Amino acid sequence: MVSRGVAVIVALLALNLTVSCHASLQYGFYKGKCKNQDVETIIRNIVTASWFGDQKIVAGLLRLQFHDCFVRGCDASLLLDGPTSEKTAFPNLTVFGYDLIDQIKAALESACPGVVSCADIIIAATRDAVVLAGGQKYEVQLGRRDGTVSQASLVNLPAPEISVPAAIQFYAQRGFSTRDMVLLLGAHTVGVTHCSIVNSRLYNWNGSGKPDPNMDPFYVMVLQNVACPIGQTFDNFVFLDDPSSVLKVDNSYYNQLLRKRGILPIDQGLALDPTTKPIVQQLAGNNGLFLSQFGQALVKMGAFQVLTGTQGQIRKNCRRVN
Repeated sequence: MVSRGVAVIVALLALNLTVSCHASLQYGFYKGKCKNQDVETIIRNIVTASWFGDQKIVAGLLRLQFHDCFVRGCDASLLLDGPTSEKTAFPNLTVFGYDLIDQIKAALESACPGVVSCADIIIAATRDAVVLAGGQKYEVQLGRRDGTVSQASLVNLPAPEISVPAAIQFYAQRGFSTRDMVLLLGAHTVGVTHCSIVNSRLYNWNGSGKPDPNMDPFYVMVLQNVACPIGQTFDNFVFLDDPSSVLKVDNSYYNQLLRKRGILPIDQGLALDPTTKPIVQQLAGNNGLFLSQFGQALVKMGAFQVLTGTQGQIRKNCRRVN
């Protein structure tokens, strides 16, 4: 009888622990905590103004969330300045959107000092940008706290040329399914890269002196002549989706892959690998499905290894620890 009672107590404790872990992030976390102002409305208004000025901010915020969350979790460590901070790592040299985060943080500090974390700003601002660009609205749980460690040596993100099996392993090690991975790479629907990243596919794939045979020859010709001609003196932008759709969150990206017009090797690989090709085909044929599941995947990523409760801190300035 005693052992049975102990078992019940242990089960209840385990249940309470599970509930508390999931309750750490909450919908409406800041309700009533910012005097008479609504935190998410303040964030949304500033993101909207920025989006009307430059719609590429959607790509910037999506990339910022990805690069922050997959290094030490979603703790805004990417925002910290320093000679050896995450910002200085090669994959992060072209990340942008920091100024917008600073602007939002300044407005929130003015409204309610020391209340809203930089980590939550990234998550909420990215959601608002996705919706502005045509994505389906999704609710985000808030309550993250900010990390105090940011080291370039800890940045280990998938390279553009990573193979699909290696990418699947990267995501699986962090608790994400293959479908999650394909959905999150759908952020490339508004993505951009540079000629320096894709020139090998256009001119000298695997040292062959020829373009990548897995890329549509007509598209290769267009990129060679318009975006990335030989001898160009600047590192031009290259859209990762059809240029007519690159500012819109939709499933066009997956249709591009099926037409062999993926820009990055990992992009095109998704449509070639037998594990991921059926997912690409399904998402390419159903925009509504992509939009709903893309939001869900971003929510899942936004909950990765978060700091809550008394962990970390609420930075006064997103660029430095208190």
